[in-house]
This record gives sequence, C-alpha cells and structure tokens, in this order.
Amino acid sequence: QVQLVESGGGLVQAGGSLRLSCAASGRTVGIYAMGWFRQPPGREREFVTAMRWTDDSAYYVDSVKGRFTIFRDNTKNIVYLQMNNLKPEDTARYYCAAQGGRYGGDWWAAPYDSWGRGTQVTVYS
Repeated sequence: QVQLVESGGGLVQAGGSLRLSCAASGRTVGIYAMGWFRQPPGREREFVTAMRWTDDSAYYVDSVKGRFTIFRDNTKNIVYLQMNNLKPEDTARYYCAAQGGRYGGDWWAAPYDSWGRGTQVTVYS
C-alpha cells in the first residue's frame, strides 16, 4: 500500500506559477510510475502528466505541454509538478496517483492503484 499526500496548491493570477508536491510513503519500492490528474469544477477527472520511475520518461497532455513539468526527488520519494504560465482553465483540484504494475506501450494510461486526496489550484484572470 502506498500513501500519497499532495501539497502546494493555492490561488494564483493568470501567468503565474505554482509547484505542487506529492510525497509517497509506504510500499514505495513497488511504484512503477506516478502521475498527476486534475478535476475542474463540474467536470470529470482528467489526466495531466506522468513519469515512469524506471527511466524518468514523462508524458503530458497537450494542453499543458511547454507549461508544466513533472520531476522527482527519488531520494525522498517526492514527485513535483511545476506549473508555469497558468491559465484560468487550469483551475482544478489536482491529484497525485501511483501505478504499482509494469506496463509497456501507453503506460501512462494504465490503471493507477493509489491516490492522494488532492490539492486545490485556482487561477484568476
């Protein structure tokens, strides 16, 4: 079992930046990849980005490419999401998730086994 705790959300003006953190604890040795998802108000949760821990390869949804960066501190089992040039449409509750399986192909789309409770990001214009 992996426990995930997000932090770093807040209120920011459009064009600004935020860095989210996700601290993993428990059976972290079994983590294959970690990702960030978000749920905008009144909408379903959507994938944002993920990083595979075997080779640090990352995948991003098109809407955040060039603005968001996922990276990790593997010594502390923390995954970060650096968000630059934020837009009002980035407003959402952001969730961290971990995969415990081993996947090839579109690994970022495979099921995630553990989830955090989320952190709110609100971008105003």
